Amino acid sequence: MTDRTAPAPRICPTCDRHAFAAISTGGRDRHGHLRTITVHCPTCNGLGTIPARRVWEAARA
Repeated sequence: MTDRTAPAPRICPTCDRHAFAAISTGGRDRHGHLRTITVHCPTCNGLGTIPARRVWEAARA
């Protein structure tokens, strides 16, 4: 008998596993480093994956 395993999570269709990005604000600090902000994907909340859909099999009558 085989073990039941959970289905693998699906790759987020919005960000394609690039769940967050560092975006430059255009300015530099006094040390010369670029100021950046981190933005997370709104679909997967920065995880890169979404839960797999559960497929229900219809019972035959």
